[in-house]
Amino acid sequence: MTSADKLIVYTRPDCSYSDALKWDLDSDGVDYTEIDLSIHPEHVPEVERITGGERITPVMVEGDFVAVGYKGVG
Repeated sequence: MTSADKLIVYTRPDCSYSDALKWDLDSDGVDYTEIDLSIHPEHVPEVERITGGERITPVMVEGDFVAVGYKGVG
C-alpha cells in the first residue's frame, strides 16, 4: 500500500456488520471513505466484481487489499 491508497468501505444501512466495522474504525481513528450502497447503487456492480458476484457488506478496499465481511462474517 502507498500513502495514496485510501480506505474505502462499502456499506448498507441495514447491515449490523457495517455498523460494527465503522464503529471500530472510528474508535481507532482510522480515516476512510464510506460508500453507502443504498444511496449510491451505481457502485453495486463494482462490489459484485470485488466479491465474486456477492452483494455482501461491508467490503473494505485499500489499494490491493480487499476484505469482505467483518471479523469473518458479513
